[in-house]
This record gives sequence, structure tokens and C-alpha cells, in this order.
Amino acid sequence: MSSPARHHFLRVSATQAAAIEQAGNPLRHATGHELMLAQLADHKRQLKLVQSIERKAELKRVLLPEYAAWIEGVLEADAGVQDEVFMTVMVWFIDIGDFAGALPLAMYAIRHQLAMPDQYQRTTACLIAEEYATMGIKAAEAGQAVDVDTLVAVVNLTADQDMPDEVRAKLHKAVGYAQLSVLDASPPDAQPHHRAFALSSLKRALELHDKVGVKKDIEKLERELKNAAQADTKKGTGKA
Repeated sequence: MSSPARHHFLRVSATQAAAIEQAGNPLRHATGHELMLAQLADHKRQLKLVQSIERKAELKRVLLPEYAAWIEGVLEADAGVQDEVFMTVMVWFIDIGDFAGALPLAMYAIRHQLAMPDQYQRTTACLIAEEYATMGIKAAEAGQAVDVDTLVAVVNLTADQDMPDEVRAKLHKAVGYAQLSVLDASPPDAQPHHRAFALSSLKRALELHDKVGVKKDIEKLERELKNAAQADTKKGTGKA
């Protein structure tokens, strides 16, 4: 059995060991933001070990819930304080294809003129426009339906922001492709509207950058709309 002296020695030793361990913890006096930055740094290290873009996105999808409370608090406070955690999470939402989830963060960032962390090397509006455009085009080309309303919201959000014409052209291309991506799920009477909207967006993209890669899409849409109009005319006149 343990003697009282041995019991006391073990208790004191345990207390001292805990104190030493706590003293060696650089985050022992950390603020909430410092703790979030430390978590972000750890998650970035995890992501760096993954080479696949697809798997990186999967990992981000797993990690993002750990930032939910922090992001909610930032949006509620609406203080406009520069925050690397907030800005990185915004990009991660876009990276995983959660356009609607990223939009409130994008709106907040532009309203408060927040800057991107140094590694992104772009203005906030330019990054938002280009990231949304890239993911939107990628999804549409993969045959996936794209969130048209959010992409249009991003066009409006960044309309008065300075950025290269090539980036804005890419965003309009994404909107056009997004309109086409929902055609199959749309009722027949709504399809001409989607095609016309897509055509307008693609033409705007071409105006901004003639090498944006939409000329054949425009020609195809113009043929389809012309054929549809001719078919409607024949129906109206009763011709077979």
C-alpha cells in the first residue's frame, strides 16, 4: 500500500509536471483569434501533404465545420477587422463548390474592403470573381448543374471593383455556362430564356476578352435560338 508520504510525493509531482507542460505551451495565454490562427496553420500543414486537388477539397469539406462558430461570430459583429482565418475560409468554401456558403463572406469582405492574405497575390474582388468563375466553369463542363443565382450575385457584387478584363470575362463565361447547365432540368417554356441569358453573358465575356473561348458556344446558341424562333413561327401560322 502507498504510504502518506508517497501519496503526497506523487500528487505534487503530477501537479509540477502539469505546470511544466502548461508553461511550455505557447498558446496558454492565446486569444480566440490566436487559437484560430494556430488551428488554421495546422490545417494548412495537413493540406500541404495532399497532392490531389480533389482530395484537398474533400479535406477542406471535413475541416470547414471547425470554423463555423468563428465565422458566424465575425459576421454578427460586422466589425470589418482584417482576419486571415475569415478570408481563407471564404476561399475554401468556393474551393469545395459551396457557392452559396461563400457568398455572405464575399459580401462582407468586399463591403469592408478586406485584403487577401499575402499568398493569394490578388485583390479580394479579383480573387472572388476568378475563383467563382473557375469553379463554375469546371462544374458546368463536368455536366453538373451550377448555382446560377449565386454567380449572378457575384457579378453584381464585383461590378464596380477593379480587376483585369480577362477575369471579368471569365466570370461572365461562367454565368453563361451555368445557365446552360440547368437547361435539362428546366421546363420547355423556360429554356429559351436560359439560352438567351446564356448568349447575353457569353457575348459580354467575348467583348471583355476575345480569347475567352466562347465563340463556338455563341454560334451554337444563336443557331438554336434562330431554329426555335422559326419553329414557333411555323406553329403560329399552322404550317407543318
